[in-house]
Amino acid sequence: MTDFQQRLAVLFKEVTAKQEELTAALRNMGATRVPDYEFKRGDGTPVQLSELFGDKDELIWIHNMGQRCNYCMLWADGLNGFVDHIQRRCALVLGSPDEPAEMQAYANSRGWRFPLASVQGTEFNKDMGFFMDGEGDYPGFSTFQKNADGTIDRFSMSFFGPGDSYCAVWPMFALLPRGVNDWEPER
Repeated sequence: MTDFQQRLAVLFKEVTAKQEELTAALRNMGATRVPDYEFKRGDGTPVQLSELFGDKDELIWIHNMGQRCNYCMLWADGLNGFVDHIQRRCALVLGSPDEPAEMQAYANSRGWRFPLASVQGTEFNKDMGFFMDGEGDYPGFSTFQKNADGTIDRFSMSFFGPGDSYCAVWPMFALLPRGVNDWEPER
């Protein structure tokens, strides 16, 4: 092994250790009880957060900024390929601040296969820390657990952002000669 390869091996171990430390910190945020929020499906019908679990007791909620965000489209497109794998483990829902029919039409145009819920008119994103006054919605995800008594706890959360480990193209593009500095997703 060359000196360069040895240095890479050391860096990979350091990065892996830091990633494990971050994951542990996120998992140990402490469960927070949340109300059974009401949202709207793409057809405008109401749906409770508890209903979105289906037959699962865990749920991943994608906080999507809606049609105005090309980056959110990129993350959702990527997650769309993992829907079957994710849904074998837990429920998956994409929440958007868009009007329900608009949200559904956009999802259909992208071929998204996960359930949708419009958070329009709710405090959900703000309560979950994904809405900042003066700035608007932020992208990321929250994980939830539905308890045996029907109560719901938010278990953890993380933000999405350029270069994160939740979108497969970032680490690959970063290794191209020009990196990711000159690239942004397009519709």
